[in-house]
Amino acid sequence: QVQLVESGGGLVQPGGSLRLSCAASVSPFSYYAMGWYRQAPGKQRELVAVITPGGSTNYADSVKGRFTISRDNVKETVYLQMSSLKPEDTAVYYCNANWGIYRYWGQGTQVTVSS
Repeated sequence: QVQLVESGGGLVQPGGSLRLSCAASVSPFSYYAMGWYRQAPGKQRELVAVITPGGSTNYADSVKGRFTISRDNVKETVYLQMSSLKPEDTAVYYCNANWGIYRYWGQGTQVTVSS
């Protein structure tokens, strides 16, 4: 059974940092492009960052220079290191696994940036 389990969300002050993790039971994990998306209240889900099986990365303009996506193929986990957080980063963050016709989502983890 495929599962993507996110963790690491929470409440943080502006300027702070958080690291999200996504443990993925997709096989073979190394074949999947892994991504993080987010959805704020009243807004559409948007891509935050993606990392390919080869390790190439791509980021939304709004998070470039502040967020870093990485993956550990041995632990079958993808990470999102978030720094210099802003109130507008507040959203539910979703992990995504994508390989050809296979596309899976996690249940999401809430990130709230507020003083």
